[in-house]
Amino acid sequence: MHGLGNDFVVLDSVRQPLVLGPQQVRFIADRHRGIGCDQVLVVEPATRPDVDFRYRIFNADGTEVEQCGNGARCFAHFVYDEGLTKKRELTVETLGGVIRPRVEQDGRVTVDMGIPNFDPQVVPFKAARQELIYTLDTDGGPVGVTVLSIGNPHAVQFIADVDGAPVASQGRAISEHRRFPSGVNAGYAEVRSRHKLRLRVYERGVGETLACGTGACAAVAAGRARDLLGERVEVELRGGSLEVQWSGNGHPILMTGPATRVYDGIIDWNAE
Repeated sequence: MHGLGNDFVVLDSVRQPLVLGPQQVRFIADRHRGIGCDQVLVVEPATRPDVDFRYRIFNADGTEVEQCGNGARCFAHFVYDEGLTKKRELTVETLGGVIRPRVEQDGRVTVDMGIPNFDPQVVPFKAARQELIYTLDTDGGPVGVTVLSIGNPHAVQFIADVDGAPVASQGRAISEHRRFPSGVNAGYAEVRSRHKLRLRVYERGVGETLACGTGACAAVAAGRARDLLGERVEVELRGGSLEVQWSGNGHPILMTGPATRVYDGIIDWNAE
């Protein structure tokens, strides 16, 4: 499946037993020897009575991460299309907290991604106090970023032109910066108007992807906090556009976009 080109292998662990380790994830994600994907998503039964499913996300390097917005849309479509639920609106457990995806009548999916959190201890980010803009030291010089959590960590900088952004080089340096103990997703945002944003994201453990749902939410939240954006924003990514809505502090951030099923198959672990 994919969400605007951010591609996934979705594994059903509800109707079959599944033991998945880092080596298997790396094998699946390998675009030359495996299937190839940015992330592996696992659908699991709920582990608590107040949720419908458990949703696990593994980056291509084998690490398990807290959240993935594009993956959440694909997850919701998968369980609905497979008949694992008759509900269009779900409550789903993730490492980053509970999310609430809803399959819309037009086929798109809206996800309640929770409340953006700017507390550096939550991100986590090493800082003496909470600030709106922090300065990171990099080999290329100081970089000003807004740091926040959308269930996973993000560092967003606003630049004049995303086409010229040093995503591959600087993005990796920020993603692995010593002030982020768990790493971070590095976002590069270009404000076109108060209701339109262009965005590129270097995702930790993956590299630059065609789209990043949590990155889009983080960029809008950061832009709203800096009074650069309105309440409803179209976020244009390399793979397409997402709609993000945030009313401000204390309110959840909502993301709406497509989820596309490409093909079904069976993988043989012995091929590894």
